[in-house]
Amino acid sequence: MASSPILTTSLPQKQLTTSSSSAAGFRLPPPEKLAVLLDKSESVDLVKQIHAAILRRNLFLHPYHPVLNLKLHRAYASHGKIHHSLSLIHQTIDPDLFLFSAAINTASTNGLRDQAFLLYFQLLSSETVPNEFTFSSILKSCSTQSVKAVHTHVLKFGLGLDPYVATGLVDVYARGGGDVVSAQKVFDRMPERSIVSSTAMITCYAKQGNVEAARALFERVPETERDIVSWNVMIDGYAQHGFPCEALMLFRELLAKGRPKPDEITVVATLSACSQIGALESGRWIHVFIKRSRIRVNVKVCTALIDMYSKCGSLEEAVSVFNDAPRKDVVAWNAMIAGYAVHGYSQDALRLFDEMQGTAGLQPTDITFVATLQACAHAGLVEEGVRMFESMGQEYGIKPKIEHYGCLVSLLGRAGRLKQAYEIIKNMEMEADSVIWSSLLGSCKLRGDFVLGKEITEYLIRRNITNSGTYVLLSNMYASVSDYEGVAKVRSLMKEKTIVKEPGVSAIEVDDRVHEFRAGDRNHLQSKEIYTMVRKMSERIKSCGYVPDTDAVLQDLEETEKEESLEVHSERLAIAYGLISTKPGSPLRIFKNLRVCSDCHTVTKLISKITGRKIVMRDRNRFHHFVDGSCSCGDFW
Repeated sequence: MASSPILTTSLPQKQLTTSSSSAAGFRLPPPEKLAVLLDKSESVDLVKQIHAAILRRNLFLHPYHPVLNLKLHRAYASHGKIHHSLSLIHQTIDPDLFLFSAAINTASTNGLRDQAFLLYFQLLSSETVPNEFTFSSILKSCSTQSVKAVHTHVLKFGLGLDPYVATGLVDVYARGGGDVVSAQKVFDRMPERSIVSSTAMITCYAKQGNVEAARALFERVPETERDIVSWNVMIDGYAQHGFPCEALMLFRELLAKGRPKPDEITVVATLSACSQIGALESGRWIHVFIKRSRIRVNVKVCTALIDMYSKCGSLEEAVSVFNDAPRKDVVAWNAMIAGYAVHGYSQDALRLFDEMQGTAGLQPTDITFVATLQACAHAGLVEEGVRMFESMGQEYGIKPKIEHYGCLVSLLGRAGRLKQAYEIIKNMEMEADSVIWSSLLGSCKLRGDFVLGKEITEYLIRRNITNSGTYVLLSNMYASVSDYEGVAKVRSLMKEKTIVKEPGVSAIEVDDRVHEFRAGDRNHLQSKEIYTMVRKMSERIKSCGYVPDTDAVLQDLEETEKEESLEVHSERLAIAYGLISTKPGSPLRIFKNLRVCSDCHTVTKLISKITGRKIVMRDRNRFHHFVDGSCSCGDFW
């Protein structure tokens, strides 16, 4: 038989010289040597050549063939030829446990869940007894529903206490914070717990928002065993469930220990925490840390930086990161469009929307439209916003979600088209939530339409579609027409239903520390100096013609008491602290969890003019940039 030109040109000649010979003097390496060559193969072509040689020489009849088959399967899989890899098992007569398990693992790892289960059922039908590797592999394809069936098989075959199988079970039960009870039972019965199983359980607690249980288990893991994955899960758990300060503290603890080294996932989670509390200086420090530590700046890191700078009030730095990003996916474009929108740069947001499709060739997503509709709402671009909403389905085939309807209702409501907004809510395909109704009620208050506002509120109360904001808005509407009896009724109803009004909180970051204030707050260590500055600013703005807008005070108080109440609103305390704690002329950045009131908006404009400071304020709806007595919102917010 003539020598194979494929083999002679692809394999080093010294590797092919063995005791086996052919008519042309060609010698094929023995099966053991071929197995080694498959393990070391650097290209799929070489794997195919060895495969061809095995078939030509009838090595599938050789006692060593099961090993070669397994090596072929792994070699094809390692080079991304999943179809070739999985086809081997279908071409094999009576495949053994090792090939079955390897094939199940390949299918699971590559997201081919149906194929993985088909192979698993074939294994069971062949009366082959699965082992721990089989179950570890099939569990990767399990959902929180199918895992229970596989769990029964695990117990049937006596592998419930195997550490690898038990870890796989915990991981599936914990996925998405799904079945914490089952995950806990499996975890508690494990005779040995690895960092992998502990991290899976920490993930389960964190996904459910039980950060206390997650932290307690995290602390029980010996420091020497904690890897970066466990740190990331804990930091992200804090960031995702409303504990941004704890996330930042844990990140600093990680840095202080020196090991393990933070990675891309660490900084993305930590930047999210900075975004939530407006910790710009901390975010900037992390940006520098990323560069110094040579952490790979992938698309997710770039997007996290854009989001952080946008939400922390530095749109310029967000734009810089966006422009310098080597590769931008639709998520990065969405983050930048949203950044422009929330800062009131609506035309820039719409320009970027066009560029994303034209220059970058990317199709907008439902999130893109949330951002662009918000841009239209903040600028009062009613016709453009309505056209954008209609184009979702007509041009892009995107079905509007409740978030899109919320933006449209906000846009129409702020423009005074209250009846139209009301009709849209009533004709929506889905049930309107309390957020949309609150948006319309806010517009009713803004436009002074007490009749419609009262009608909507009574409808919501009857149908129990309310939150604390609904009652507060109704109370405010009563107060705005001096109906304090109505205010008392609403408050009595809130007390009866144990509904608590969300307190207003304003925060400012000074020297890498976030300081929070509530209305009338005297808990700060520099409270005396803060109130001295408050009084000083009040005197100066009054000398500039400021008249307190006591209509913004919704309690039945004397006029003097109303003025005093306005003077100690949380944002004014935060501004006062910023004025006494930072260099003259430096910008102040204030973050408030509720909408800024009309009086504080006027006061902040005057303070920016008197002090020569730029004051950036983020409230629940948007950013306000106060410069020299004017605001970027144009008094439309």
